[in-house]
Amino acid sequence: MLRVNDPRGRLVVLTTVLGSGVALLDSTIVNVALPTIGRDLGADLTGVQWVISAYALTLAALILLGGSLGDRFGRRRVYIWGVAGFAVASMLSALSPNIATLVGARALQGVAAALLTPGSLAILQSSFCPADRMRAIGVWTGSLSIAAASGPLVGGWLVGYDWRWVFWVNAPLCVVVIALAARNVPESRNPVASHHIDVPGVLLGALGLAGVTYALTALPGHGLDALTVAAGGGGVLGLVAFILTERRSRHPMLPTMLFASRNFSVINVVTFAIYAALSGTFLFLVLFLQVVSGWTALRAGAAAVPLSVVMLLLASRFGTLATRIGARPLIIGGPLTAATGLVLLSLSPSHPSYVLSVLPGVTLLGFGLAMTVAPLTGTVLAAAPDELAGTASGVNNAVARTAGLMAVAALPVIVGLSGNEYADPASLAPAYRNALLICAAIMLSGAALTALGLPRRREMPAVATG
Repeated sequence: MLRVNDPRGRLVVLTTVLGSGVALLDSTIVNVALPTIGRDLGADLTGVQWVISAYALTLAALILLGGSLGDRFGRRRVYIWGVAGFAVASMLSALSPNIATLVGARALQGVAAALLTPGSLAILQSSFCPADRMRAIGVWTGSLSIAAASGPLVGGWLVGYDWRWVFWVNAPLCVVVIALAARNVPESRNPVASHHIDVPGVLLGALGLAGVTYALTALPGHGLDALTVAAGGGGVLGLVAFILTERRSRHPMLPTMLFASRNFSVINVVTFAIYAALSGTFLFLVLFLQVVSGWTALRAGAAAVPLSVVMLLLASRFGTLATRIGARPLIIGGPLTAATGLVLLSLSPSHPSYVLSVLPGVTLLGFGLAMTVAPLTGTVLAAAPDELAGTASGVNNAVARTAGLMAVAALPVIVGLSGNEYADPASLAPAYRNALLICAAIMLSGAALTALGLPRRREMPAVATG
């Protein structure tokens, strides 16, 4: 087992950070580029939503499969496959001549990300000794803030030349990750894992999420027409059938026995709340600053940098602190702090002062996330057996991605935004403020769920022991 301070241990952390960072970098860059992509390709709000949702949909639908494939066929091997696929899909995105092609390429990106995303955390969980796991996860979380910090800046700069460079930049990064992984990451797998692929589970999960997402996205423009109702109803039935199938399957990609753990179940519900709020916030904040406030893509992207800097400086420290005092107080305090930041951001005037109106809210949001992410992730992995580390990571990532998918699809509907109104300052400004207040309320629900559902430290195992 590796130690964080060993040279090879550092290289393993670096490899997982870079791989996950490519996917995170792409997400943050694309968010900044959305207004420009919409104008260049003539897309309305639905098209802009699908640039995000197509990626999130395939990622959420297949990430469980990605985690279980890593457990079965080798976490390093599947991780490398995912990184290579992400490079190819990124190049296809860069070459897209219209919004439909871009959405399709983004869906392929999500498939590749579903292979690499759970693998990064599973590699850390299986490669490091128990005493160093929480610290490794904290370093991973904090280091990813570099990608989060650089994404908006790089994205804003690249969009000034051509939004297609947002995707071209991924290819060389992926090559570096593949070389590092092949050379330094130890292979690991679950020796008793079945090689059977849960085809019904994959199809039902994907169709269920696709149906619900389509219905929510189409609702503002089409209303409750036959197709929207059929897609929504079919999606709900698909998700119910998915759960029933996984409970009865001999080789499920989602072992429902994981949810017998109270910690695992509660933390995944909390994960849904936190990431739904976060995804909705980033979607509306970047649109507000560019469309309403008239900021450039570079300036709007730079606005979120303090959030990432705070996470970079503090996430690892909070991960270490969680090992000593337990995760519960941090997963309560973090969302409370983040919700305060969201309320402050919702109060921003249409032409805000960055220092007075944007910086305080962004900083508090970053501080809250730094408190939350590493303890939350460590608790999820600690609640599962080591041999199911990849699957547990996949479940938690699937919950987070599904939360983001639902938030991006549902929030515009809830705040009454449709068509080309995202490009109209008069329509977007009130929608932005209502959306951020909703996100703050969702964050608060995450803190409340933790306080009510997660046992105190004396009632639960230490999060670092797995």
